[in-house]
Amino acid sequence: MGDAIWQEPVRGGLFPPELFGLSGVEQLRLFLSNRAPRPPISYLTGMRPTEVGIGSAAFTMPISPWLQTPQGLAIGGEVAILADAPLGSAVQTVLPPATGYTTSELSINLVRPVPKSGKLIARGRLVHGGRQLALSETFVTDDTGRLIAVGTSRCVIFPPVPDVLPPPAEIPVVATEDDDWIPPFERPVRGDVLGQDLWGSRSGLDVLRTLIAGGLPAPPLSHLLGVFPIDASEGSCAFSMPASGWLASPTGLVEGGVTACLADVSLAGAVQTTVPAGTALASTDLRVQFIRPLPADGRSVTARASVVHRGRGVAAARAEVTNEQGKLVALASGSAVILPGRRADLDDAPALG
Repeated sequence: MGDAIWQEPVRGGLFPPELFGLSGVEQLRLFLSNRAPRPPISYLTGMRPTEVGIGSAAFTMPISPWLQTPQGLAIGGEVAILADAPLGSAVQTVLPPATGYTTSELSINLVRPVPKSGKLIARGRLVHGGRQLALSETFVTDDTGRLIAVGTSRCVIFPPVPDVLPPPAEIPVVATEDDDWIPPFERPVRGDVLGQDLWGSRSGLDVLRTLIAGGLPAPPLSHLLGVFPIDASEGSCAFSMPASGWLASPTGLVEGGVTACLADVSLAGAVQTTVPAGTALASTDLRVQFIRPLPADGRSVTARASVVHRGRGVAAARAEVTNEQGKLVALASGSAVILPGRRADLDDAPALG
């Protein structure tokens, strides 16, 4: 896929290690004043911080057609990409200098489908901050204030790093490149959403297998993130994704929300393999436990999911996310409502709750 975004040279930078001697809230405020480089994931998706306070943070992200699946949906994984940022940042705001953290668990509960346009706003707040563990929550809304999802997170706090040099007295504004480069999320979208007539005439498993064989065009999500189905059978499927530099957070690791997004795609895919033609799905929740960090080194990461319950109206699935060496990166679980007779893009579906 020569025109894929994830194959382009990466823009953005990592957080300068010489500024690690600042407190967590001071580090985050550098992004608001353009004194810390925007990470690659920000250039890729348009996600940016808008507010930072003690125990709170807010981020926004445009609802981009680049994140659409073959059904034409912006799935819960897109919400996870955004929600992970304020959840972690709310914890970071209360950390002393030279103190790091990592997200150990991320949970998303969806209230209604993500709109087709506009932007998402996620406001996070600290629920509990201990010496080793912290809890946070976020409410994700669209730009009209309608609630889209509620998220929670558990973070592990590391001991302070000793002998960190004091930060410089003055921190300059980050220079921007003066060229005509356009961030990916602002470009005309590539990829195709499959027509409703196809979803009305072919089973979910048939569609997924045809996508794997190359008989149907890849959706925008594949062009942006490199997420592709690689295996499918009744009740199970697998998706792969390159851990490209575009997915890096300020730490240089793949942003946890992107790992959650890959897991969510596989969970939905596993349920999709069980539904007949003319049947839509609406994800209701996503829970991810992070086992080990995922470097943004371009190596392949795979999510394999299987259905553990398939009722008439609800299905549940579990997934394992592994790196190229086969080591476990994350465990995930999720549920979906099964909607016979609904459009695949959920344009005719009511709110989930």
